[in-house]
Amino acid sequence: MATTISPRCTLLVTLKPSANDFAEFPSFWSLKPWWCQPWSIVATGLVGVIGSWLVLQRLWISVPIAIAVTLWWGLFLVVVPSAYKASLEQDLMGRRP
Repeated sequence: MATTISPRCTLLVTLKPSANDFAEFPSFWSLKPWWCQPWSIVATGLVGVIGSWLVLQRLWISVPIAIAVTLWWGLFLVVVPSAYKASLEQDLMGRRP
């Protein structure tokens, strides 16, 4: 709800963010290109791990690759979207009186 005090001043009056506040922002994944979607991140990781095993058949190479891919998945599929949502929430709260 916006209240205009003068032509140059607008006062926003809302007590807390609502579900509608988040609806006006695009989802994290809608901002990303096709090659940075969850399905492509998972597929690339699987191809890397399975491919390293099929080509090299060396556990001491495939295991570190699998660990790196798991960390990569955790970062880009869990941490970054959560940080995006927390940032939106903080921005919305920052606009409140």
